[in-house]
Amino acid sequence: MAAVETAMSMSDRSKARRGAFFGRRKGHALRPRQAELFDILLPRLAIELAKPAPPDLGLLFPNAVDSIRLEIGFGGGEHMIAQAEQHPRTGYIGVEPFVNGMAKALAAIELKNLSNIRLHFDDAVFLLEWLPSASLAGVDLIYPDPWPKRRHWKRRFIQDESVATIARILRPGGEFHFATDVPDYAAWTLKHLIRSPDFAWTAERAHDWRHAWSGFSATRYEANARREGRVPCYLIFRRTDDRRWTAG
Repeated sequence: MAAVETAMSMSDRSKARRGAFFGRRKGHALRPRQAELFDILLPRLAIELAKPAPPDLGLLFPNAVDSIRLEIGFGGGEHMIAQAEQHPRTGYIGVEPFVNGMAKALAAIELKNLSNIRLHFDDAVFLLEWLPSASLAGVDLIYPDPWPKRRHWKRRFIQDESVATIARILRPGGEFHFATDVPDYAAWTLKHLIRSPDFAWTAERAHDWRHAWSGFSATRYEANARREGRVPCYLIFRRTDDRRWTAG
């Protein structure tokens, strides 16, 4: 469990300087095996931001990959794990600052013996700064915290600055996927992405927002939302090729 405490301590000091993260990092106590995985598995999978990013992000993975995707705030890792199983030739980078979510993902990675996942146990902002320009085929943000109170809207992940950062790390033609069951956050995200010159909304029909993108893996959170009458909204934005960003 030493890795948990060390990582959280270093991360909290960084956030004290930058104010990047909001909310609790740890919930219920971990089971012994979950705690052990933080010490033996997470160090093998964690991306070392202290070192410069490799010129080819594929070098982060032990086996060759054709493309790399990022999931920001993967929760318990259900979507990321399912995607990694279905697409062994795609590399996945998962970001999750919460201890219990990371513990679930580590357990699933060990159980399924997945080699095409790398992890970042901290706030996404630090990883986003580290990633090279035009290095990713896709970015997923699935059911992020909506911060519903108006005074907290500045804490939402989707802001003009984060949209510009996602545009920088996506290659031309790459896609940003967003899912939420909060209508206000859907409208907020649509507003921010539509006004960005770096993205084009792919919707062709008025009801396209009701349909998930191809290959989407539903989570338990989504199942609960549907049972409670909340309607998911899926938004897909394609990175335009305006050549403002260059690889490197």
